[in-house]
Amino acid sequence: MNAMNGTQNLYGDLFAELNRLQEGFEQAFRPGSAGTSGSIRSLPRRTFPVINVGSTPDAIEVLALAPGVDPAALQITVDKGLLVIAGERKEDGPTAGENTAVYAQERFKGSFRRVISLPEDADPSRINATCRDGMLRVTVPRREASKPRQISVN
Repeated sequence: MNAMNGTQNLYGDLFAELNRLQEGFEQAFRPGSAGTSGSIRSLPRRTFPVINVGSTPDAIEVLALAPGVDPAALQITVDKGLLVIAGERKEDGPTAGENTAVYAQERFKGSFRRVISLPEDADPSRINATCRDGMLRVTVPRREASKPRQISVN
């Protein structure tokens, strides 16, 4: 009976892994599915930090959810129209050791890098970034020349 339970566990693990692979393929190759899901859990593995990008008439706003990241460890650069958010999140949970077993480890740890393409009217010389409670906000103002303006007729 014990050998039977071991066989069932092996097949259970195998089928769970096959299901995970199938879901990954379906997500990757489903027409029109790229980035349309609203669930954080549906993001590709290792997508950290999750971001929202929006715009106002005055600026482009990037919000990055980066809990557990020291703001001093963040590196924000802009070059040739690309905004890069990079850094590292240290491990803060249990680690497998002599007296410790880890049963699940879903929280991302390690180095990360996200690249956001900025529109042509972005003004990289006036970027502002703030980080509070694990939420990074990067504001990229638009160039004054690109804003609509009223011209009076004489």
